[in-house]
Amino acid sequence: MKRIPLLPTIVVGIAIAAMIALGLWQLLDRRPQKEAFLAQLAANPTRPAVAFPRVSDETLLFRRSSAFCLEPVSITRAGAGAAGYRVIALCRTGAEGPGLRVQIGTTRDPVGKVAWGGGKVSGWIAHAPDPRPLIAEVTQPHAPRELMLVAATPAAGLAPNNPPSIESIPNNHLAYAVQWFLFASVAAIIYVVALRRRSRKAEKAADPLPPPPQA
Repeated sequence: MKRIPLLPTIVVGIAIAAMIALGLWQLLDRRPQKEAFLAQLAANPTRPAVAFPRVSDETLLFRRSSAFCLEPVSITRAGAGAAGYRVIALCRTGAEGPGLRVQIGTTRDPVGKVAWGGGKVSGWIAHAPDPRPLIAEVTQPHAPRELMLVAATPAAGLAPNNPPSIESIPNNHLAYAVQWFLFASVAAIIYVVALRRRSRKAEKAADPLPPPPQA
């Protein structure tokens, strides 16, 4: 095999090392952190109630809480899988931040009007639907998400909300680690194949031409 090109090999080596480092980071750092976080969330429903937070704090997910909706500004729907739609009210409030979102129940009716005038709501803290496009979720996976209060008692005419579950919080760090290791392996294989092809071309170019046939 001819001399291995130095600069491309260094570049590919750095890229492969970076991929392996990212895989190890996901496996040895991010995964244990997420598992500890999920363990905390699993215990949150049994902990004492807290005031609804003014700013997003994911350590409070699934904690019991209460707030007062002075007036619903709007009522929208968001997909809820088998439950149909989550009915979410955006409330005017004088205490719980600039706008309090309350999930007041679920319904299978995609268009029916929901009459709810607000008031005191008790329930648990959960993530509000994420309005960001998919590309933003991929490029900014750790951006703070808005929280909302999920009512323990549904509004009139609505079905109860599903209880909190840590299954709604993804834990994909092992899969991320495997992906980075696969990327590193594929990059290494492709580069080795490219070097072999380069070597074969060089060997063919170096072979002398066969002598002309004798007359």
